[in-house]
Amino acid sequence: MKFKWLLLFAMVLLLAPISVNAEQTSPMEKLDDISDEALQMVKFHRYDDAKQLLNYFSDQFTSIKNIQQPLTVDELRIINTSHDEALEAAASPDMKYEERINKLTKFRLVIDAIATSHRPLWTEMEGQIMTVFHQAKEAAQAHNSADFHYNFNKFLSLYNVIYPSMKVDVSAENIQRIDARIHFIDEYRTQMISDSKSQKELDGLDSDLKNLFENMDEDEADPSLWWVIISTGSIIIATLSYVGLRKYKGDKEMKKGRSRDQKN
Repeated sequence: MKFKWLLLFAMVLLLAPISVNAEQTSPMEKLDDISDEALQMVKFHRYDDAKQLLNYFSDQFTSIKNIQQPLTVDELRIINTSHDEALEAAASPDMKYEERINKLTKFRLVIDAIATSHRPLWTEMEGQIMTVFHQAKEAAQAHNSADFHYNFNKFLSLYNVIYPSMKVDVSAENIQRIDARIHFIDEYRTQMISDSKSQKELDGLDSDLKNLFENMDEDEADPSLWWVIISTGSIIIATLSYVGLRKYKGDKEMKKGRSRDQKN
């Protein structure tokens, strides 16, 4: 019976810190939720609702941006620019649906990148981006001009969606290197199709993009979560070890008692 109570106590210790941590929501996380709701409204063509949410976001952001950890000048500029684009998309009477989605997604990813300390949402677009880029690369190697232009334009569109979020999480040096390759390929598209040497730039961009996403995959777990797991795990191990040792000693004393009784 005692063992069961100790085991239950250990489980409570394991779950309690995680529950407390989950209940705490920072102002930036609340803004992140608003940006997600605005995106969902646009997906359902509820543009007026999206506009109201974006205006509400602006009011909330103005009131909290200097309360908690201060944002850098670059982060403020990125948020304001992406917010303005999102508001334009929600208010425009004739903007295409896909363009609206891209602008709201861009805004959503920016807020998530600032609110999240690990595994930002923009990295989840890796599959789409790499697939389209590889299709453009294969088209260039096959000297298929139409397919190359089509897929490379799709790649540029997707890259543009994650670009502001990248600027939040990725060093300026890495972004400049990728930008330089993309600009070169875009500028000399004809050579990419006709010249095998120029296609090495496609290989270089392929490698840079892979490194970009792989580096963001590192340290995926929140350090505070690892601390909770390790500390509570240690408590459970210590508790079970203590219980096991007590049980072992109790069994040993019981055997000794039986042995003495048999001799008598």
